Amino acid sequence: MSTEVLHREHRHFAPDATWVAQANVSGHAAYLALVREAERDPEEFWGRLARTYLVWKTPFQTVLNDRNPPFYRWFEEGTLNASHLCLDVPIERGMGEKTALIFESDDGTVTTLTYHALHERVCRFANALKSLGIGKGDRVIIYIAMSIEGIVAMQACARIGAIHSVVFGGFSAKSLQERILDTGARLIITADGQKRGGKIIQLKAIVDEALSMGAGMVEKVIVYARTGENIPWDSARDLWMKPLEESQSPLCIPTWVEAEHPLFILYTSGSTGKPKGVQHATAGYLLWSILTMTWVFDHHPEDVYWCTADIGWITGHTYVNYGPLAVGATQVIYEGIPSWPHAGRFWSMISRHRVSVFYTAPTAIRSLIKASNLDPEIHPQRFDLSSLRLLGTVGEPINPEAWMWYYQQVGNSRCPIADTFWQTETGGHVIAPLPGATTLVPGSCTLPLPGIDAAVVDETGQEVPPGHGGSLVIRRPWPAMLRNLWGNPERFQKTYFPSELKGYYLAGDGAVKDPTTGYFTITGRIDDVLNVSGHRLGTMEVESALATHPMVAEAAVVGKPDDITGEAIVAFVVLKQQRPAGAEAQQLASTLRQWVTREIGPIARPRDIRFGDNLPKTRSGKIMRRLLRSLACGEPMTQDISTLENPTILDQLRETL
Repeated sequence: MSTEVLHREHRHFAPDATWVAQANVSGHAAYLALVREAERDPEEFWGRLARTYLVWKTPFQTVLNDRNPPFYRWFEEGTLNASHLCLDVPIERGMGEKTALIFESDDGTVTTLTYHALHERVCRFANALKSLGIGKGDRVIIYIAMSIEGIVAMQACARIGAIHSVVFGGFSAKSLQERILDTGARLIITADGQKRGGKIIQLKAIVDEALSMGAGMVEKVIVYARTGENIPWDSARDLWMKPLEESQSPLCIPTWVEAEHPLFILYTSGSTGKPKGVQHATAGYLLWSILTMTWVFDHHPEDVYWCTADIGWITGHTYVNYGPLAVGATQVIYEGIPSWPHAGRFWSMISRHRVSVFYTAPTAIRSLIKASNLDPEIHPQRFDLSSLRLLGTVGEPINPEAWMWYYQQVGNSRCPIADTFWQTETGGHVIAPLPGATTLVPGSCTLPLPGIDAAVVDETGQEVPPGHGGSLVIRRPWPAMLRNLWGNPERFQKTYFPSELKGYYLAGDGAVKDPTTGYFTITGRIDDVLNVSGHRLGTMEVESALATHPMVAEAAVVGKPDDITGEAIVAFVVLKQQRPAGAEAQQLASTLRQWVTREIGPIARPRDIRFGDNLPKTRSGKIMRRLLRSLACGEPMTQDISTLENPTILDQLRETL
């Protein structure tokens, strides 16, 4: 059933003539030409692009094998190597002495690496991995902070055909252990600690704790000495990264892999308690990384590009590790947080490094709006941001007013904003404006990229009328789409290609198309997945963590809008004892927040915890989450509650601590 969408945005910003003239996709007609080419003959379109942008050891013959949908296979006879494409190819094209990475540490120290230097480090570390018996198809966990070493580790795995699974450094030991076991990893690459906001966060200690719960197949742990602190050490298992790397040859011939060889596994939350190991294939993913860098970010050789995402998330894979290097970009990577040592850190770095393309999250933008209101000295217009030519947003929909602030105060009303919609599962942008071709509308991700057949449908897969909301789907396969869920093909098919939606790819987000422009606006998740600061967290994961506390009988979790994080977590908890009140309730709420932090990580910490004697349920025992969302948001209860078994519980759950 579709929902009517009442609000429409009337502010439009067309690309100026200067932008159109220099853009890689120049003008709306050029965009439409690509769209029509893809519609006319999709396989010819994708085949042409794969031959143009990828470097093959063995050419492919078949563009798409669709005999067993949704287990599509692309370019399957071809062989190539991701690290070769990201490092050797730029060097062969004369970019060996070009700066690849500008790393700024938490304390402001800057380190730069050329493509030659990065290639040497990756080769040495790849040889180090081989010396430990790691090879094609082996899984390697990378649990490390934003650093040159993190990129070296990912590239080295790709160079020898090992499959990496990067785990965000904010996840707990238990979450890490689950991923270790699920991947069957033989090796972990980590650091003694990481520096964020002037503080040291232990990483090796968390790895040790995870392994103490059950190490699975892990044989060795490689440790990057970042902080220099004394850490527990198992001499039979642990190895320091630097001496191991430096003892190896600086040359490592790439391991050529099939186009469909898994490049990485990246875990994303689902609506069940078990995270999903999204599996991406090498060739199709790399092709889309390059195309979106070229189309959406309009990459030019002189650009200094900065994506603020952590490599623990898909944005850090596609738009830090693989995409920028594959197009020969110079990019900034940053260890710290936007508010340290002051909330002008981003603007200071853009000014000092002369960043031209800047890509960050709406959460960061909203927090910096608040900070600049409190302290005018760190307002972006106090810094020289004249090097900027393009801005981007990622992670969740950006509200129009934050979009306008970003456009006016950061971009000085001259930099287009690429409001990008995509997911871990899509591999890269799927709906986004092209800066030299698309008229921008605040809050809208605008139009699908060429080759992406996106639509808004009802629960039967029928397209809904423009102006009405429904489920966002993609109706045709594309090369960068996820190939499977690691070890769980049944869940893959059921989650993403449900039969009731005609086998279309189901994004899990609601959307609406504008009746006039056809532009897409994302309206939020259609399932029970929370989006906190751009991090997708399954409600079931948080509920399961709460329910493991010995005092908790039951818990239900919902999200409520938050100006800074997008969504804040609200937990409704039923205890195994009498409902607490006053100071006792506050103390227990604090205990449960710490519990969730330990079980999952700080990003899952509930903002608000409310205690009740029970939860609002139907007579069949189903928790009525829509009522909980209304309670969390403080909305009047206008919904039908006639099916509730216990309507009086609503008054109790309105109480906040």
